[in-house]
Amino acid sequence: MTPPIVVWFKRDLRIVDHEPLSRAVGEGQLLPLYIVEPDYWARDYTSGRQWSFLKDSLISLDRELTALGQPLWILIGNAEEVFDHLHQKFQFCKIVSHQETGPGWTYERDLNVKRWSKDHGVVWDEYRQHGVVRGLRERKDWSSQWDQLMCLPQFATPKKILGIGSPPKPASDVLQSFSVTDEISLSSQEGGRGNALLLLDSFLDDRCEAYRSGMSSPSTGEVVCSRISTHLSVGSLSVREVWQRTLDRRRNLKEETGRGIALRSLKSFQSRLHWHCHFIQKLETEPRLEFEELHRGFIGLRQGGSDPVEERFERFRSGTLGWPFVDACLRYLAATGWLNFRMRAMLVSIASYHLWVDWRKTGIQMARWFTDFEAGIHWSQIQMQSGTTGINANRMYSPIKQSEDQDPYGIFVKRWIPELKTVPLEWIHQPWRMPLSVQKKIGCRIGLDYPEPIGDPVQLAREARSRLKSWIDLHDMKPEAQRVLRAHGSRLRQARPRYGRKAPLSQMALDLE
Repeated sequence: MTPPIVVWFKRDLRIVDHEPLSRAVGEGQLLPLYIVEPDYWARDYTSGRQWSFLKDSLISLDRELTALGQPLWILIGNAEEVFDHLHQKFQFCKIVSHQETGPGWTYERDLNVKRWSKDHGVVWDEYRQHGVVRGLRERKDWSSQWDQLMCLPQFATPKKILGIGSPPKPASDVLQSFSVTDEISLSSQEGGRGNALLLLDSFLDDRCEAYRSGMSSPSTGEVVCSRISTHLSVGSLSVREVWQRTLDRRRNLKEETGRGIALRSLKSFQSRLHWHCHFIQKLETEPRLEFEELHRGFIGLRQGGSDPVEERFERFRSGTLGWPFVDACLRYLAATGWLNFRMRAMLVSIASYHLWVDWRKTGIQMARWFTDFEAGIHWSQIQMQSGTTGINANRMYSPIKQSEDQDPYGIFVKRWIPELKTVPLEWIHQPWRMPLSVQKKIGCRIGLDYPEPIGDPVQLAREARSRLKSWIDLHDMKPEAQRVLRAHGSRLRQARPRYGRKAPLSQMALDLE
């Protein structure tokens, strides 16, 4: 029997626009494989809700592969040991997969598999999954190559697979035997290719109309945003597939009258697909950003000091900061596994500036909350919103202003903070200012039924600005900022902090939003 080719599925759980599968299907027998790696699921950035979504996606992939003639093999264990076991059984000579840009753990695992492959005379061919480029040293021409890649035809979907037969245990049985248990509730988001297409179709057909106007608010964002981020994170949709579907929809809309709003919304959506790969590229180029400040001049910025960080972080984690809108966003995220982009940025900014919590601590907690955890996007954004990249505008979000702008009638706050459901509209954004007589009348006493604010947000922001300015004044930031810009700058116009003795604080782009 001719040895099979192992198609190693990782974060690409689909048969559509799948280069390794498409290329291998004509070369002989295939062994489609997914490895459940217990050591990965023991990492502190993983959660049961992520595992639940992945299980759905794997069951969906197994159905699709079975329909083509070969079920998915799902094995549990260390990747090297799994490959060693399969090699003894099938003597395969080739593995094909997509490149993976994940946390440091997956990088080390891939290095180990490369060594194993070399030692056993096995060829491992890796293919690009999206716009991320391996070995890239600077961003010149990155955007143009991304555009070109998105315009290329998708890889053909196999019509039939010549396989090696059924695995020792059906996929559903294997998945049922493994669990990830933690205190985080399961997400309401369901995985699988069918659910991914339903979301994409409903967004392109209808929900996109209010995308631009509604994406900043958490209450409207949950409806008007595409909600496909989880599916992109496990690869049940390809970025190119989504980009081309969106382009086709824009072309159709141009032939309809009065669809200007939808057209502009879809253009904005496509730009975010670009940013998806842009941020993952940062981690690919500089893997240390998961662990260390991207701009080395900021190393140590939030370490030491006498701040009650643990107490502040615990109140952040439990959604009891005493700032209603922020607490509502925290509780919503903890309950659902999703939050719109602007509010994610706000939460990180408040943790890093107002609470002065180290970005790594915040990042781990939020990674566990996010069902759509994507390491490259996650750590790039955590650092960006914490002011440690050195090339992006530093934004300090005002908890009160965001509440008034994004939830003017307090509907979202009252939905997620039932303690405040009787608070009159005039006090909902700052209930601590409510007269004691009103508190008693409505049965909501601040400090008893709902916590006192953790501090004055204006004063805390002022202290953060002062600390940041003092730090920058003591360090030569410009050379490192130039290095970061060459390696990671998008080459698209953006506001950047200006460093130098003559630059006043107002030029440091510390926006209060």
